Amino acid sequence: MNEKKTKLNRGLKSRHVTMIAIGGAIGTGLFLGSGSAIRSAGPSIILSYLIVGIITFFMMRALGELILADTEKHSFLDAVKEYLGDRVEFVAGWIYWACWLTLAMADLTATGIYLRYWFPWLPQWVGPLVIVVLLMLINMVDVGLFGELESWFSMIKVIAIIALILTGAVLLLLHTNVAGRPVSLSNLFNHGGFFPTGGWGFMMSFQMVVFAFVGVEIVGLTAGETSDPDKDIPKAINTLPVRIGLFYIGSMLAIMAVYPWNKIQTTSSPFVQVFGAIGIVGAAGILNFVVLTAAMSATNSAIFSTSRSLYALARGGNAPKKLGELSNKAVPNNALTVSSLILFVIVILNYLMPAKIFDVVSTVSTICFIIVWMIIMWAHIKYRQANKNNLGSFRMPGYPITSWLTLIFYFVILVILFFIESTRLPLIISIIFVVLLWGCYGLVEKHKN
Repeated sequence: MNEKKTKLNRGLKSRHVTMIAIGGAIGTGLFLGSGSAIRSAGPSIILSYLIVGIITFFMMRALGELILADTEKHSFLDAVKEYLGDRVEFVAGWIYWACWLTLAMADLTATGIYLRYWFPWLPQWVGPLVIVVLLMLINMVDVGLFGELESWFSMIKVIAIIALILTGAVLLLLHTNVAGRPVSLSNLFNHGGFFPTGGWGFMMSFQMVVFAFVGVEIVGLTAGETSDPDKDIPKAINTLPVRIGLFYIGSMLAIMAVYPWNKIQTTSSPFVQVFGAIGIVGAAGILNFVVLTAAMSATNSAIFSTSRSLYALARGGNAPKKLGELSNKAVPNNALTVSSLILFVIVILNYLMPAKIFDVVSTVSTICFIIVWMIIMWAHIKYRQANKNNLGSFRMPGYPITSWLTLIFYFVILVILFFIESTRLPLIISIIFVVLLWGCYGLVEKHKN
């Protein structure tokens, strides 16, 4: 009889952690949603990515300091419990679980649509069903296999972005004309200036850009399964600004150098528009493969993160004990199965619910991610206050100013969301959800007692 493990297996290698971090920072929003973002803010979207990138770096440094202070911690939820208490851990854990689950539902719905690009006769529920089963089985085998799969998913996204940036650079250097217009950096200033939609348009862009970074904190869940966390996690976090600069700012510069921002269509991906305009055959099909990969990557990450969140909650006494058990391969299979089975609901929802429901659900999810980031920053501040004379080598630069600046920035984003009609309802739903979880903890604690 196989003996069950009592600790997670450290099967994730350095390149796995790095690629998981990259995969967490690059979603379908860059490939599909960037056209709407550019039309809303114009070239100033580049500055938005730079500012949010710096804030994200600070959040990740705070997260890194928290989990590296004690590498026996399995995830950032353990640090939240230690410095903010059981109730906040309960709220953060269940919010984070719900965040990833709802995002996965939205991405799974998208996979059904993407597959129909090649197979129009395929029922939309078939894609999500096959992908959930496949990814669940892969995740059950070994955490190293999850890392390997996520590395390949991330690599495909990275190749697509680098191809766009290199294409833009070559066209720029050769002074090429595309669609009857010269490729030039002057396109960033010659069509209404750098802030063509004004200050409010620039402010509005922050909510779109922040949403693009959802999932980057997944590195904080890999601590208990990384072979050398003291080396691998700092490396993944410290290279984040370079990746952000290259992938987000580089791709925005390439797109707007080829096309003036006000000529970019919102009905199709800017990537397709650029590649299609220079005559690359099958540009739409290639991008469809990339966004299908991005959606599968998000689902793969969701299965990993929701299972580890449930595992951490169970170990903390905030979920059924069965979910805290590990298989003989040191994988939390019970937690993984429960999260995966819930994803099967999406197969049914593809029949029953209109697409607009998923827009609301995915927005609620991303707002909840911001709340989780705020909790991480709050926990970091408490950690620093409690360990003034006993700090590790990996520290938050510029503390306490950077910690409070990051926390305030995320709060301001939530305030902005309240004044945007399309995000006001999801924000209210998110706040109600947090309040309900806060109240539910009392019932759970009473039941435990």
